[in-house]
Amino acid sequence: MKVSRRSAVEPFHAMDVLADATRRRAQGRPVISMAVGQPACPAPRAALDAARAALADGRVGYTEALGLAALRRGIADHYRSHHRVEVDPARIAVTTGSSAGFNLAFLTLFDPGDRVAIARPGYPAYRNILAALGIETIEIEVSAANDFTITPESLEAAQSVFGRLSGVLLASPANPTGTVTNRAHLKALAHYCTENDIAFISDEIYHGLTFSGEETSALELTDDVVVINSFSKYYCMTGWRIGWMVLPEGVVRSIERLSQSLYISAPEISQLAGLAALGARDELDLHRDAYRRNRDLLATRLPEIGFSIASPMDGAFYAYVDAGRFTNDSMAFARRMLAEIDVAATPGHDFDPVGGHRTVRFSFAGSFEEMSEAVDRLARWLG
Repeated sequence: MKVSRRSAVEPFHAMDVLADATRRRAQGRPVISMAVGQPACPAPRAALDAARAALADGRVGYTEALGLAALRRGIADHYRSHHRVEVDPARIAVTTGSSAGFNLAFLTLFDPGDRVAIARPGYPAYRNILAALGIETIEIEVSAANDFTITPESLEAAQSVFGRLSGVLLASPANPTGTVTNRAHLKALAHYCTENDIAFISDEIYHGLTFSGEETSALELTDDVVVINSFSKYYCMTGWRIGWMVLPEGVVRSIERLSQSLYISAPEISQLAGLAALGARDELDLHRDAYRRNRDLLATRLPEIGFSIASPMDGAFYAYVDAGRFTNDSMAFARRMLAEIDVAATPGHDFDPVGGHRTVRFSFAGSFEEMSEAVDRLARWLG
């Protein structure tokens, strides 16, 4: 088990790659972007209809800082129907994307100098936001040895090296590994955090995009957790910037006050669209089936080309691969790939500052035709 200390804000190369890909596409290049988690499918029809109706009415404005009451009730209904959990709508805060949720959670739960554990490899914005707030990030290596997830044992090891932890952030399904933390592991982690007075944040923004394993919300196991979710991924609403949090009762008012000052409220038009999207699961499950087809394609073809799959592809829509056969500098490799064959992918260094120099993340959120063409280009390029 390896743990490492991170404290500086670092570049988010995925967004640099995306910017380069966008410029090349504007120049007429046939770019296929596998760099970011951007669903190729549009928002659900019901969401688009709700947004059009709101625009036609012309009275879109501020809402309560915690969000529209109807949307908060709708999210509570979602937990009742899909997770068999009763959540008081008063514990739900609607946010300007999950990013605002992380900002609010970190500001509310932690002070500068506190230590928060995250997985490595893991989503780079976690460590960058924490670093910007003066909070120390303790990265815990996840691998086959610990089922690619944070465990009580790994937290014990981290605390023996770095001292007491104030918080733990776990994503399931995870970016970039695709790990779906099973119910038993999640229960053990939640219990450990409660027993040791460690704040537990559960990132569930890829819920709905599980292909293998148990998709469990931490709310099924404990109320002593901050759950963060989003309409971006499963609901195909990235640009609408709308998400939510489920909070312990004791922190609701603090989150509300911060929201008032930092964001006023999430965009009302996005909230209305999100409410409509909650009822569009039949349509959205068809998109998930398309991602599954893409997943199966990459799981077969990438190893044939020479990329070994570095972690599970059980959830989310990413293939995290070992590119060590081709490079020891994943950023340079990603730049060459884009420049020479117009395929954009994310260098592994974003997700793992220690070992990511030889890994690459491919997003398979695009169309099947794009994924097939991208793999064909890679095969010719590397062959």
